[in-house]
Amino acid sequence: MAQQSNNATDTKALIDALGEGAAALRNKDFLLTWDHGPKAIEAVLDTATVLERAYKDGRSLRLFNGGLALSIFRDNSTRTRFAYGSAASLLGLSHQDLDEKKSQIAHGETVRETANMISFCAHSLGIRDDMYIHEGHSYMVEVAQALDEGFRDGVLPNRPAMVNLQCDLDHPTQTCADLLHLSNEFGGLKALKNKKIVMSWAYSPSYGKPLSVAQGVITLMTRFGANVTLAHPEGYDLLPETIDIAKRHAQSSGGKFEITHSMQDAFADADIVYPKSWAPFGVMEKRTELLRAKDDKALVDLERQCLAQNANHKDWECTNDLMKRTKGGKALYMHCLPADITGVSCKEGEVAADVFERYRLKTYHEASHKPYTIAAMILLSRCKDAQAFLANVMK
Repeated sequence: MAQQSNNATDTKALIDALGEGAAALRNKDFLLTWDHGPKAIEAVLDTATVLERAYKDGRSLRLFNGGLALSIFRDNSTRTRFAYGSAASLLGLSHQDLDEKKSQIAHGETVRETANMISFCAHSLGIRDDMYIHEGHSYMVEVAQALDEGFRDGVLPNRPAMVNLQCDLDHPTQTCADLLHLSNEFGGLKALKNKKIVMSWAYSPSYGKPLSVAQGVITLMTRFGANVTLAHPEGYDLLPETIDIAKRHAQSSGGKFEITHSMQDAFADADIVYPKSWAPFGVMEKRTELLRAKDDKALVDLERQCLAQNANHKDWECTNDLMKRTKGGKALYMHCLPADITGVSCKEGEVAADVFERYRLKTYHEASHKPYTIAAMILLSRCKDAQAFLANVMK
């Protein structure tokens, strides 16, 4: 269902529709959107919508009577870090972040040991690990296996729900919040059928931005019948497996997926545009090798080369002229934030200042769904009867 209407009848309908999707997520981690069926994704969006309405009505959402929501951030974060903490608080958990520099990991503590030692009273564990290509998701899977072992053998009284707060492959909390934003803007998921969504690379004066937002968008939006266009200069490829997934999803849903190397062509008649910088797949592979080798000199050289390569594509900027090429000149602009805004946060960047200002509050609304999306993922995993809990909340 996943559409917005603030009356009690509609909220009840959202809760009633959760059955199959909620059941599919019970005791499941949320690491990749493509691990879960469309019904499960819809259940996350519908639950997030109910939680958001309930919070705004001043209702208690405490699922837990104490306990921890743990997080491990191996990269910087503002929105996702605070969204995760907010989600924990909504559900009655205390947020505790693991600073690996202050842990025993540097002294040889293994992943299996760390996962169990921090999880004794935990109900949720969120991880961001997007720095190392081919390794972030694998690390999360290793942690999940360690938690399975600890719970199975009675070390842990609860099996915490794991949530991917961004890895090398996907950023599911971001893209599910994005999808909920689109559902609200266009009147439901069904309204996205045949809508043209452009996921475009855009110029940035920085280096090493993860690929996972772009990969998450193309693999998720193609599941709901949208016509998704991926645009980037030649050489700025995403991970091949995510391209294959997007193609498969488009074929299954009746949508389309195409790749172009022209930002102008991509924006033509677009309903939604998402201009966002990322580092080329090959660069991120090389960067991973150098980080692991602690080769600081080579890393400096790689950054210099990449910034020079980026500078060849300064014309990949979301401008008013480009926005005029979209459908009726009124496409919805989206961004995961923070955007590189020309003349504001940098000299030249992803988006012109006047374009961003026009859509600034829209992007804030887009981001505002993330705490409820994360809370929905935790609730649906850990709650024995999500429908009954939410129905009781709304009484």
